[in-house]
Amino acid sequence: MTLRIAQDPTADQVLSDSPFALLMGMMLDQQFPMERAFAGPAKVLERFGSIEPAALADADPEAFAALCATPPAVHRYPGSMAARIQQLARIVVDEYDGHADRLWTEATSGADLMRRLQALPGFGKQKAQIFTALLGKQLGVRPDGWERAAGDYAESGSHRSVADVVDQASLEKVRAFKQEKKRAAKAGA
Repeated sequence: MTLRIAQDPTADQVLSDSPFALLMGMMLDQQFPMERAFAGPAKVLERFGSIEPAALADADPEAFAALCATPPAVHRYPGSMAARIQQLARIVVDEYDGHADRLWTEATSGADLMRRLQALPGFGKQKAQIFTALLGKQLGVRPDGWERAAGDYAESGSHRSVADVVDQASLEKVRAFKQEKKRAAKAGA
């Protein structure tokens, strides 16, 4: 299955082919347009030549930060996100033997998956729930209790998050949902 999150065939293929790229894209999805965040791993691959966790973890931090800052930058905050990418890569190497997919394929339950995800840099409860829903909805990864762990994001047809993005139309629905939530939060503030 080819994911269609970045809305760019090359970037989406990178996400589909590399579990680490998908994890990295999710980490980058903060304070930055969703599709651009998920295109970040393809930029790293193009510029660095690899998205293997061991290679990224061992890269020179200054050179890697400069690579991430090269226009168009990998993220709105390229320096701090470059450090987070390397930190994420180091965790995947040290705890999962370089195989990001072991985070979810070896999870014994939805709660275990949530615990594993929340231990990653940039993954709070909400992001872990969204990623759990993404795994369940788009990749069919459903350890016992995954729907409970994913919470509202597991609802089918909800168009609440990246877990629901399968094409341009669904991306627009998710974007509209997020904009409405921001408007409501502003009105309530």
